[in-house]
Amino acid sequence: MTSQDGTRIGYWKIGHGPAIVLLHGSMESARSHTLLARALAGDFTVYLPDRRGRGLSGPHRPDHSVRTEVEDLDAVLRAAGATLAFGVSASGAIVLEAARTRPGLQKIAVYEPALVADGAPHAAWLARFDREVAQGNLAAAMITSMYGLELAPAIFKVMPRRLLAAVTEKAMQKEDRKAGPDDITLRKLAPTVHHEGALIVELAGRIEEFREVRIDVLLLGGSKGLPFLEPSRAGLAQVLPRNRRIEFDGLDHGSSSDPSPINSTGSAASVTKIATEIRSFFGAPQ
Repeated sequence: MTSQDGTRIGYWKIGHGPAIVLLHGSMESARSHTLLARALAGDFTVYLPDRRGRGLSGPHRPDHSVRTEVEDLDAVLRAAGATLAFGVSASGAIVLEAARTRPGLQKIAVYEPALVADGAPHAAWLARFDREVAQGNLAAAMITSMYGLELAPAIFKVMPRRLLAAVTEKAMQKEDRKAGPDDITLRKLAPTVHHEGALIVELAGRIEEFREVRIDVLLLGGSKGLPFLEPSRAGLAQVLPRNRRIEFDGLDHGSSSDPSPINSTGSAASVTKIATEIRSFFGAPQ
């Protein structure tokens, strides 16, 4: 289908039953939630759109914003006839904003939505990220984003950035050699991180606005998730008029997504736990 500005938005579809849209997070594509889609497909028709800059969908435009992301989601919801949506990280924030600003959604679920009180630290790493991308150094930019988003493993803190960038570049080259023309590689995904950082900055300090969301919201997170996102879930639990909050013991920020080179801790067991809660919340039998 096409979004409001004419950009093509493509999606994958599986299952039968009421329609639900699963929106992927940063450094992901629609296929990053294949396991979750399959876990829900017995009770729902699951739509998996590629957000802009990935896979089946068109590119970002210069005026891209949270509003653009909501318009893209709205196009998918309308095409699917869906009143249910799930989002993780950056897309969790998009789903919340859609629930606040557009009619039609009945229930939403979000996993560790990327909302923060102060956008200044993220504006800082984003500026460095943009410089490195402009210089053609995608590997260095990826390291910058991992530090900025607190995704870097502990060992990264004792390794020089140049070494980390060199190792990352080699890994990207190896993936490039094996990839088919339609594969969504780390090199293709890396530039999209700009828009994820910009989204975090745009929505920073706006938790109180989500008091306007009048539908049922399932707030999900993990005990090993990103520490800087936990306060936003606590804040949302206070301001959302109708919400249920669940914190999964032992799950991390990538637990709703398929295992991948950048989600090494992902597992079918983790996805099953999350799918069970989503299924129950959205009204399908367990």
